Amino acid sequence: MSTPFPFTAVVGQDDLRLALLLNAVSPAVGGVLVRGEKGTAKSTAVRALSALMPTLDVVSGCRFSCDPDSPDPACPDGPHEPGAFETRPARLVELPVGASEDRLVGALDIERALAEGVKAFEPGLLADAHRGILYVDEVNLLHDHLVDLLLDAAAMGASYVEREGVSVRHASKFLLVGTMNPEEGELRPQLLDRFGLTVEVAASREPDQRVEVVRRRLAHDDDPAGFAARWADEETAVRRRIVAARELLPSVRLGDGALRQIAATCAAFEVDGMRADIVMARTATALAAWAGRTDVLAEDVRQAALLALPHRRRRNPFDAPGLDEDKLDETLEEFSGEDDPDGDGGGPGGGGGQPAPDDGPQDGDTGARPEAGEGGEPRASGASEQSPVRAAEPFRAKVLSVPGIGEGAAGRRSRARTEHGRTTGARRPRGALTKLHLAATVQAAAPHQRARGRSGPGLVVRRDDLRQATREGREGNLVLFVVDASGSMAARQRMSAVKGAVLSLLLDAYQRRDKVGLVTFRGSAAEVALPPTSSVDAAAARLESLPTGGRTPLAAGLLRAHDVLRVERLRDPARRALVVVVTDGRATGGPEPVALAGRAARLFAADGVASVVVDCESGPVRLGLAGQLAGELGGTAVTLDELRADSIAGLVKDVQRRAA
Repeated sequence: MSTPFPFTAVVGQDDLRLALLLNAVSPAVGGVLVRGEKGTAKSTAVRALSALMPTLDVVSGCRFSCDPDSPDPACPDGPHEPGAFETRPARLVELPVGASEDRLVGALDIERALAEGVKAFEPGLLADAHRGILYVDEVNLLHDHLVDLLLDAAAMGASYVEREGVSVRHASKFLLVGTMNPEEGELRPQLLDRFGLTVEVAASREPDQRVEVVRRRLAHDDDPAGFAARWADEETAVRRRIVAARELLPSVRLGDGALRQIAATCAAFEVDGMRADIVMARTATALAAWAGRTDVLAEDVRQAALLALPHRRRRNPFDAPGLDEDKLDETLEEFSGEDDPDGDGGGPGGGGGQPAPDDGPQDGDTGARPEAGEGGEPRASGASEQSPVRAAEPFRAKVLSVPGIGEGAAGRRSRARTEHGRTTGARRPRGALTKLHLAATVQAAAPHQRARGRSGPGLVVRRDDLRQATREGREGNLVLFVVDASGSMAARQRMSAVKGAVLSLLLDAYQRRDKVGLVTFRGSAAEVALPPTSSVDAAAARLESLPTGGRTPLAAGLLRAHDVLRVERLRDPARRALVVVVTDGRATGGPEPVALAGRAARLFAADGVASVVVDCESGPVRLGLAGQLAGELGGTAVTLDELRADSIAGLVKDVQRRAA
């Protein structure tokens, strides 16, 4: 087994290390979500934490890690006799993004059911993670059906399995740790709120600190055991400090003054619900225990707010996480009281309560998000270019879906044959069997039992009897926006409404787990403002900075979008596309611009690409050019008003009827 990188050898990342250690002291804090760019030691720190966790006493032979002092009365391996137990390290269980539902929650042991004729439950990862750490790398890419199961287990502290004739309930209390790169898409709000704490990490911009990171990484790779031995004393000291803090935790006093500061802070930042108050209280208590104190101070409340509130105050996926620290200090100062002996209302430098002093810069002080918006400025310019206008307030958009049934990645937009969803039938497997339809398999094998010489209780099953379950669910699509930014769209009020409509569609794409791309055209050419990505907030940033002006090269925009789809089809052939063209339908510039745009549009129709034209034409006289373009595309046209969810109800049916 490979030797993990020592936790205490991680350079910088003080907030990350602190958040993990607080959860080790008090698992009731609720876990950690680690957000940050690639290569910032997110996974390294999480995997290293498991070596610091105190050992566990578990009932001998129990697959569900029951505590011998208080075994689960409903444990499937119970009832347990008192006295027999074993001691083992806390487990770190990793949930792969592509895991099946059976692997997560467990399922009927098919082999024993068919061979022995008995019902036997095969535990899943939720059982393995009980009283340990459940780690999800790239948690923002986790399929929705797995997210739902995680939410249920995290809320109830137990996993319930009702399927295939099996009815099982077992305890499942775990420390949930997730890591994610925001560039690959945001996290579903329901799961986001389940994480007690969140930290933003980024690579240090300080050369000396970066040198030390490389030096330690190379030393570990050359001699993992020797490197770990050099850090053994530090690891032991932290492990002992965790144990001491756990023992001190019940004695920590959370006074009324600290509680008022917590409540006032949550109210001041307008967080929803009461979970934030509870998490802040538990975090502040854990901070005091970690510092070896029995009283919660204002500096503990301040640090708890910095860890527990940023991800809870976001109103939509385009809001940047974070807190206004000046506002935080003012709130704490206003409600400071007798439980804050120093009366200072806060800790040093915005990051009090660190696990260890560090002269290097805080990695959370730098981030890639502001830079991403700067990199999205369109390159085209001209004398007629107008400065970008702000988008109007987004609204709830109608559901635009791709007709037919696909087989793409799991999502929430269009119908698809998936590995997860409602079972619609059974078929003979093509290749390897992935999802057994038990009833259909038994039905196929039952008539042949006498001919096969069955004499015992087990069912005699052959390969030809196996049946694959066919399921229907929803898939995510590639929503490619083709936005007209020419002079004909440049009226500020009009462009603001257009940007608001596209922003609304981006918000819908975020909720439905789509990939998005953005092509813009103006002047004499078109450009890919954003290649297909899962990060809708990146698309929103590019849209916000989009200037307007110049002629309308509609054909160039369509041809560039066609090229994007062609390349993306090679990368991800199963993901179907929905093209949303946002324009007034005018085409100018070059010879025969209207005819050329028509020929470009017919390429999409020939490929069977689903499309919608958002008609941005305004004024008393309307030429109907967007409708003509929709006809060439083989799609449908809707106005900005019709795009709203509370307008004409038949939009999706129109899209499907046109594409049929």
